[in-house]
Amino acid sequence: MTSQAHVIDAASAAMIESESQHLAHNYHPLPVVISRGEGAWVTDVEGKRYLDLLSAYSALNFGHGHPAILAAAREQLDRLTLTSRAYHNDRLGPFAAALAALAGKDMVLPMNTGAEAVETGIKVARAWGYRVKGIETDAATIIVADGNFHGRTTTIVGFSDDPTARDGFGPFAPGFVHVPFGDAAAIEAAMTPHTAAVLIEPIQGEAGVVIPPEGYLRAVREICTRNDVLFIADEIQSGLGRVGTTFACDREGVVPDMYLLGKALGGGILPLSAVVADRDVLGVIGPGEHGSTFGGNPLAAAIGLRVVEMLRGGEFQTRGLALGEHLEVKLQELVGHGVTAVRVAGLWAGIDIDPAFGTGREIAERLLARGVLAKDTHGQTLRIAPPLVVRATELDWAVEQLKLVLAGR
Repeated sequence: MTSQAHVIDAASAAMIESESQHLAHNYHPLPVVISRGEGAWVTDVEGKRYLDLLSAYSALNFGHGHPAILAAAREQLDRLTLTSRAYHNDRLGPFAAALAALAGKDMVLPMNTGAEAVETGIKVARAWGYRVKGIETDAATIIVADGNFHGRTTTIVGFSDDPTARDGFGPFAPGFVHVPFGDAAAIEAAMTPHTAAVLIEPIQGEAGVVIPPEGYLRAVREICTRNDVLFIADEIQSGLGRVGTTFACDREGVVPDMYLLGKALGGGILPLSAVVADRDVLGVIGPGEHGSTFGGNPLAAAIGLRVVEMLRGGEFQTRGLALGEHLEVKLQELVGHGVTAVRVAGLWAGIDIDPAFGTGREIAERLLARGVLAKDTHGQTLRIAPPLVVRATELDWAVEQLKLVLAGR
């Protein structure tokens, strides 16, 4: 199969070579060197423009350089950026109150990265299991789903079933029980008196935007309630407007005991994550038992507050839902023409590529040559997550480029 190749100039090649020489090879980026971004578009060092359909894995839900978020950051930069939690600061309280209200919860525990939020959620769940539920010391277990992606710390990869993430990094922490994703009956069967929590992604992102069967989340909620077990929803990629609702759990009208949030919460400017839950859950953590020097810093809190304010009115969620429906119609037209299946939730899509047309990586590289940035996952799947500010005409253009790539042009 032939198609247009992406060609880079000598300057870009030199920058990529420098990275290769001096950075650990823990990523395999596409061969493009980006220098500027605005809205849904980025520009490389050669001046070429690309439509960004990845949004930094949902960290850029509001696009590159959203004016309202930049304004909040600039204002705070001139005032105060860091105190540590050794002192109070005047931005953290308003941010925590606003985020708790958005989630319908009482309390917030701020951290930095998504993986930190997951690790924090695990600690809180275990503490709750021992101190509230009365589980025997060091016996608490957490049920997780096959195909999960919750981060890359050693604890987290220890309950991954992805060999690339897991192999060669043990020994791993015990206390995790695997069940198939989307199978509520399997969760029910895995329950024991030692179960403290069920930790799942409402939609699995890294796995290829895998959407569970209708009613799955409602069943998980009912099972957890009946068994006195915490339902923890990892909404780090799926939350904050990505799927056309504030949280992916909203698609089934479900409220978990604990939200894990990150990525878009930092507005695409800096890392900001949070655990959000009611007082009877987060209240189990006391001074000195958990912390972060940068977690809850005033700069991040000011940005996070602006993000929450932008989500309050629902405009981004409504836009994501409508554009997602538009995108799904366009993508479904490719099924049988180089695409074997499409899964769409709001502005989040997994596109399975027919192996006869190339690997996911090869298709992503051919799209790059046509000015579209997307990323492969698990071999044959393209995962796209356009910024919520993207236009319908831009989505149409991107799908047309994919159509041409699959046609070998």
